[in-house]
Amino acid sequence: MFFLHDSLGCTQLWRDFPAKLSQATHCNILVYDRLGYGKSDPMLTHERPVNYMELEADLLNDLLAELHINNAILFGHSDGGTIALITAAKYPETVKAVICEAGHIFVEEVTLKGVYDAWDEYKTTNLPERLQKYHGDKVEMLFKAWTETWTREDYRSWNIEYLLKNIQCPLLFIQGEADEYGTLEQVEKTVNQVAGTSEKYIIPAIGHTPHKEVPEIVLNKAAAFIKQNS
Repeated sequence: MFFLHDSLGCTQLWRDFPAKLSQATHCNILVYDRLGYGKSDPMLTHERPVNYMELEADLLNDLLAELHINNAILFGHSDGGTIALITAAKYPETVKAVICEAGHIFVEEVTLKGVYDAWDEYKTTNLPERLQKYHGDKVEMLFKAWTETWTREDYRSWNIEYLLKNIQCPLLFIQGEADEYGTLEQVEKTVNQVAGTSEKYIIPAIGHTPHKEVPEIVLNKAAAFIKQNS
């Protein structure tokens, strides 16, 4: 089982969630920091192409090939959830199941508002110092990469719906009903367009990080899904 972090996340920020899910499902796990995050090397530039998550899916597939894994279960949160969907679509022969938590398949106004609010928080609170604990001196670069990419004019048209029909493996889409970065349209349009079996799990009164806000609920649901599709 591979864990794919969000746009400001890293291995450390998953805390004990992967280990608990591993224990519940008896699955081996691999959690890694993408380039520019956590303990990985810095990004070469904050400027990202519109298809940066598609490129991350290619890198994940290279990693799976290097490890000789062709039955991966992917658990991705936010950007990580999107990368999981893209990987399953582009490389269906290597992915056994996907758990997408609060992923995006297109850009919404609520997403942009969330990014702008985060940018205000970055400028007016101790958020940079809190992030520095996990990302060191890479914080400014990765924050700029996230906020400037999503709010760029040419990113408004980013959309991966055309890929969804290629997803053949079972999919569980988890989302908080009060997600501040995306509406339930992200969920509906995803589960209705994949080729394989799909299931949505909407958690009332929960925001963008269900695995942190209600970890036991997410653990139980994810474990049941994995056992059912192992």
